[in-house]
Amino acid sequence: MAALADVWRRREGLRALVWLSPWIAGVSVFFVYPLLSTVYFSFHRYDMYTLEFAGLDNYHYLFQDPRVLTSAKNTLWLVAIMVPATVLCSLALAQLVVRLKAGVGLFRTIFYLPSLVPMAAGTITFVFLMNPATGPWNQFLALFGVRGPDWFGDPAWSKPSLTLLSLWSCGQLVVIFMAALLDVPRHLYEAAAIDGAGPWRQFRSVTLPAIAPVLMFSLVTNVIYALQYFTQAMIASRVASGETDSPGSSFSPGYPDESLLTLPQWLFQVGFRDYSMGYACVLALLLFATSMIFTLILLRQFRRAEEAS
Repeated sequence: MAALADVWRRREGLRALVWLSPWIAGVSVFFVYPLLSTVYFSFHRYDMYTLEFAGLDNYHYLFQDPRVLTSAKNTLWLVAIMVPATVLCSLALAQLVVRLKAGVGLFRTIFYLPSLVPMAAGTITFVFLMNPATGPWNQFLALFGVRGPDWFGDPAWSKPSLTLLSLWSCGQLVVIFMAALLDVPRHLYEAAAIDGAGPWRQFRSVTLPAIAPVLMFSLVTNVIYALQYFTQAMIASRVASGETDSPGSSFSPGYPDESLLTLPQWLFQVGFRDYSMGYACVLALLLFATSMIFTLILLRQFRRAEEAS
């Protein structure tokens, strides 16, 4: 009987491996192999043509590169400011639309439409709309006697301007939160109202616990998105500076004054413009480790909140 049980367990294990084989193959080809290759190349000087072992030189230079600190600060600013602002704004808009008595479909469409605009087109349009000289946004503020800033030309306003762009295109997150809010059982609100709970108490004690998994998903995905922030910052810098990417141009990402230089942009500059792929692999590992740390912290806090409730 013991022998038959062992044979049965082996068959079940082989069957499980067969069903898992597509996932194992995908993870091996698209995650494990690239990660191991990145670690390998990080110990070499590699310019896409020659490969030379460099030991820990690339890692030592990481602590001497001033642009790493600048790009890391800008990226962490986006994580600390842009992500909470986007999530809170999306949740507030979703709560507003859910409570409307009429026109729900219209407002849902209005909020969702900006997220359908391609990132490049939306960023270029946003930069022109907020042009300090000819943009309609500053002209609108002038009607109330407010002098609008140089949104994408002033280092103090460049990152807040990207945050406004993120708020404008948060429609997809609004729809996700609307689905979560509509899924909250109505009898919980009725019971809370009978107990004398006001709107804020109902939101804190009923709504937030019910949508906690969706809220955690939104936070994790948006933090990872902010850590990989590239397209909007690169295009906004290029359009605002008036530089082109033609051969011989002197454009470098981060305009103005490196205030929009994010870690993925610096990785791109090092790897695909300066052809220092070994050092770019170190930056990629830094970005990967940072994403993992933030994700683990958020998941741990989520578990603690679940246990406390």
